[in-house]
Amino acid sequence: MPPPNAALDTRADWTGFADRLLAAASRHASPSHALITLPGAEGGYGRAIDGLEGFARTFLLAGFRLAGERGRGLDHLVERYSAGLAAGTDPANPDRWVRLTEHAQAKVEAASIALILDMTRDWIWDSLDPGVQERIVDYLSPAVGDATYPRINWVWFRLVVQTFLRSVGGPYSAAEMEEDLATHDTFRRADGWLSDGSSRAYDHYTGWALHLYPVLWSRMTGSPGLRQVDRDLLDRFLSDALALTGGDGSPLLQGRSLIYRFAAAAPFWAGVLAGVPSHAPGLLRHAAGKVVGHFVPHGDLLTLGWHGPWPRLAQSYSGPGSPYWASKGLLGVALPEDHPVWAAPAEPLPVETGDVLRAVRAPGWLIAGTRADGIVRVINHGTDHGDEGVPGGDSPLYARLGYSTATAPVLDESGWTHPEDQSVVLVDPAGRHSHRTGMRTLAVRVEGSVGCAGSVADAHWLEPDPPGRDHGSGRSGKLRPAGRITTFSLVRGPWEVRLVRVAQAVPDAVRLRIGGWPATSGLVSRLTPVIGAGAVGETEHDDASPLGGPVRVPWIEFPVTESWIAVLVELSTDPAETTCRAEIHPGHVRVVWPDAVLTHTRIDIDNPVPT
Repeated sequence: MPPPNAALDTRADWTGFADRLLAAASRHASPSHALITLPGAEGGYGRAIDGLEGFARTFLLAGFRLAGERGRGLDHLVERYSAGLAAGTDPANPDRWVRLTEHAQAKVEAASIALILDMTRDWIWDSLDPGVQERIVDYLSPAVGDATYPRINWVWFRLVVQTFLRSVGGPYSAAEMEEDLATHDTFRRADGWLSDGSSRAYDHYTGWALHLYPVLWSRMTGSPGLRQVDRDLLDRFLSDALALTGGDGSPLLQGRSLIYRFAAAAPFWAGVLAGVPSHAPGLLRHAAGKVVGHFVPHGDLLTLGWHGPWPRLAQSYSGPGSPYWASKGLLGVALPEDHPVWAAPAEPLPVETGDVLRAVRAPGWLIAGTRADGIVRVINHGTDHGDEGVPGGDSPLYARLGYSTATAPVLDESGWTHPEDQSVVLVDPAGRHSHRTGMRTLAVRVEGSVGCAGSVADAHWLEPDPPGRDHGSGRSGKLRPAGRITTFSLVRGPWEVRLVRVAQAVPDAVRLRIGGWPATSGLVSRLTPVIGAGAVGETEHDDASPLGGPVRVPWIEFPVTESWIAVLVELSTDPAETTCRAEIHPGHVRVVWPDAVLTHTRIDIDNPVPT
């Protein structure tokens, strides 16, 4: 388990940590200050991009600090980053930045530079030599007319840059700005959720990008302000985001770019800036402080990893400067000392006040948090970073049946090719495990004290292509059909009764394996047969988790039949043995839970249809 949380509370806590981060990073700046190349192996895009990322992403944090102090007492930041801007945009300087026309990643970093140039206009931009201002405009201008920005969260990078250019008399396209806003609006899903593109891409980008940028953009010079629809969507999303935060402050370990760590606090600060009506400023500040504080004990120099260096957590686009997108989680330091949020009384997280059970329709999740251990669990029947009905390789970051704030999916090679943790798979004679990407959601709801979610997958085996660039999605390769697997999860507290039935299994499907939570030291992960007899086992993985190791995954194997089976899945810190009974009846499932509570849950289990 991680060390005790060091939650940030007072503004001095926040600014002190921000200053330590900036000081640690500055020791790795080039003499001109244009590049900050953090320690570590060269990133996937090369050293020049590494240095640009280090500058641009720490510039975010430096800009927040300047804004919060209204420029007072931080002359060293003004001087350092002004010098870097002058050198980085000078084509003759050996530290000059990679241009937007030379590498697409420069388009991402340009947005951070433009955003902070606007935010610190009075102290940096207005003090720059006119020749440097001209070079900055020239550096940013290729964003205008560039139709190659991906139609995901990147639409905000083009919009932010053009908004700044317009404010300083540079080129811009009103039509492209309108197009980017319209594209963002196509990401809207149920209950305030936003998908990062057209696929089922639900992850932290929903909060630290898609909800954050509308708020930051609305505060830029010349922006029309925050649209009411964006405030309303953020307000609704925060109800789920708060419930997804662990009692120790840990964000959910799910999705790509987890090396950004406490960027997960950004939507809480966005809620403060937006003045959302449903969540008290003290609650939002406390939530952000818990998330950032979860990482404070691990040092002031961010690495490719989680609590410490663990490069396997990174994607191929990541370099040693990439983790500093975590700066977004420190947005609160942009609020001055006299802002009411700093005097607002702190209010606890949902999991700090009681057990949590929520159905989240857009990603197909049940959220189950337990106050006793502070763990928040997600049971996933709708997210795979793909599209319904389009089979593909499972990404361990997206397609598992469960994620939590205390566990990480198995991320060694087997995690990509042979799903086991939090999976239901068909096994072929060679030992290959099936994948479920493309599955269809059948149910996501809370009924009384029980959460009910289900999905059906046309399971398939994957013969993977040689590893290519990893952007978080599952591996490509040749697919072979395995059979149809229907899975329902009944969830209550730390327990899940997992009901499984196989149909249309091919002859090569010789066994059915159900895998449990991937647990490290201090956690109890158990699987117990409830309906049907199976063989119990456990797989141990070394160096498969950013939380340390070894990682233990319990599993149960059953013969392949078309009868329903059920297992009790548990993740807790309680070593006491548990028992459970379940009965399947027409139209409902009767469960006697380990704490002896009896429930009846409506499921027409023989004729499941989406609900």
